[in-house]
Amino acid sequence: MNIHDRDFGAAAELKANVAVPFERAKAMPKSVYTSEEFCEQEVRQIFAREWFCAGRSSALAKAGDYVTLELAGQPIMVLRDRDGRLRAQSNVCLHRMSVLLTGAGHTSSIVCPYHGWTYALDGALRAAPAMKLNAGFDHKAYCLPQVRCVDWLGWILVTLNPEAPDPQQLFAEVEGHIADYGMESYVESFREEHVWNTNWKVLAENFMESYHLPVCHAGTIGGLSRLDEMVCPPGLPAFNYHTILKDDRLKIALAHPNNTRMTGDRRRMTYLLAIYPSLLITLTPGYFWYLSLHPKGPGQVKIIFGGGMSADFAHEAEAQQHFTQLKTLLDDVNIEDRGCTERVYRGLQSDFAAPGHLSHLERPNYDFATWIAARL
Repeated sequence: MNIHDRDFGAAAELKANVAVPFERAKAMPKSVYTSEEFCEQEVRQIFAREWFCAGRSSALAKAGDYVTLELAGQPIMVLRDRDGRLRAQSNVCLHRMSVLLTGAGHTSSIVCPYHGWTYALDGALRAAPAMKLNAGFDHKAYCLPQVRCVDWLGWILVTLNPEAPDPQQLFAEVEGHIADYGMESYVESFREEHVWNTNWKVLAENFMESYHLPVCHAGTIGGLSRLDEMVCPPGLPAFNYHTILKDDRLKIALAHPNNTRMTGDRRRMTYLLAIYPSLLITLTPGYFWYLSLHPKGPGQVKIIFGGGMSADFAHEAEAQQHFTQLKTLLDDVNIEDRGCTERVYRGLQSDFAAPGHLSHLERPNYDFATWIAARL
């Protein structure tokens, strides 16, 4: 069997899986989580072509603030340039091809750590030591390749695909659902990176359904979860969502008293947004947290984990104290989620593993599977 046969096998299994109506649907077949070839196909046909979230634009407030990432195998930097514009570009030196920046931070210029070639924030080469004797060298001919980058409702979105639809168009229905939240003004207060030993889709699906909350999170938030109040409507072409109504035990999860945009149940409604392929947002009227996922082979996922407050609460000391306490809770919730999702991946290795029927509370998982099948 050659690589293309194996790719077709997993993709064909997935297409058959989503060909039945949701009311009779089962979880995705284990091959789409465990196959090396299928994962490579996802990287080529999804992560190299769709919009990927690098974090929040509020984290890059000043010229020279930057973050780095690897998207479909390509090292990329995202920074705020001297004109105040968000810019994404190759993170590879144009001399001997070293990676330039690492992690996140602030810089006034981009200096290669190998030979000292120095680039301006817009990617233009500004200095190259000991190059005057090379008659063919012209520093004006060197500029780091640029990558498409947009600020969409405060999210930094990047894509390697020059033909990807504009996010304003692609995610217009997302905006329609949450316009009164003012998500573009939410301010990030923490950003972390993690690697878990599970498939990226296992973690994405874990976020998309709250069916697991009472059991997986019995030690933290499980007791607050009311399955009968969860609403899981059919997904839309570019995303799925479900909603939960919060009570008044955590004030920063509710609309601020000065918030006149939101009325009725909207003032206590939490949206769990899954924006394809891998931006997962918990959005309350007062705070948010998010995950941005990228596969590291079938058995590992790279996670950007961040969060912060709505503009209404962002500068209130008491609210910040409550959010600090909430972050401690979120860390504990992540420990539980890591345990559950890594156990799922270990189970997927079993010869006995077989997908079971989905609950009505797992409608988002079915829509996610349908979207992936369409892309492959």
